[in-house]
Amino acid sequence: MKNPPAAPKPDLHAVVEALAEASTALTEMPLGRREFPSRTAVAALVEDLRALLFPGYFGASELTAETLRYHLGARMDRVLHGLSDQIQRGLMASDPACTECRGRSVELAQAFLARLPQVRHLLATDIQAGFEGDPAATSPEEVLFSYPGLLAVASQRLAHELLKLGVPLLPRMITEHAHSLTGIDIHPGAQIGERFFIDHGTGVVIGETCVIGRNVRIYQGVTLGAKSFPLDAEGHPVKGVPRHPVVEDDVIVYSNATVLGRITLGKGSAIGGNVWLTRSVPPGSVITQANEKDGMPS
Repeated sequence: MKNPPAAPKPDLHAVVEALAEASTALTEMPLGRREFPSRTAVAALVEDLRALLFPGYFGASELTAETLRYHLGARMDRVLHGLSDQIQRGLMASDPACTECRGRSVELAQAFLARLPQVRHLLATDIQAGFEGDPAATSPEEVLFSYPGLLAVASQRLAHELLKLGVPLLPRMITEHAHSLTGIDIHPGAQIGERFFIDHGTGVVIGETCVIGRNVRIYQGVTLGAKSFPLDAEGHPVKGVPRHPVVEDDVIVYSNATVLGRITLGKGSAIGGNVWLTRSVPPGSVITQANEKDGMPS
């Protein structure tokens, strides 16, 4: 039996040329730029931040009243240096010739750390809401340690503060890391009030311009998304236009409901499972598949 003919030797030089041409065709290929933020470093910073927010629960476990402030101070210093370095990389990604990025990155990192007590307060309310809202939860600590919704919301609240400060790249890196761990996709731009609880969580999507009030609960598979995207004269999506739902206080959205567009879910409403909703509903509405088909909130 004859041996099959030898395969032609690939021209790897041609492959390199093709990849180089494809790369330089991208917008502003970053040739010669400094390093971009590190995914690994950013993920480690989030873990350090969780240890700052909840000392004793994350990070060093054997803390006492005498050592608490020492541990917090040492970790704070480490986070300040690491975070300012990643912020600097993000700033220089868009302006490699920046001469003020180092000082600016330190200022931004300090301003962010100053907001941690507020973030800690919000997360404490989220934990309590999870404990009170889930009969399967045996303690607030169980919610803190093991609930994917709390992990995703904690990451989003941290990312949201960075976004408000104008820090590039890092906010989305943080929420996408949480997305990869939990299956919950919350844009860092979403505004979320106190006592927010995501039960189960897998498949939840919350868009950039969502505004969520106090004491809101949502279940797995819920989408708070955009119905359409306004385009500019060249046919590109217009950035930053409010296009996601407003969810008022005390609303519950049950599993696999899809709520699209800049509509308002009135205070105290309940949106049933598998509902597709593209219109506002008044306070106190109960929306199910049946009454949504009839076009009448109950």
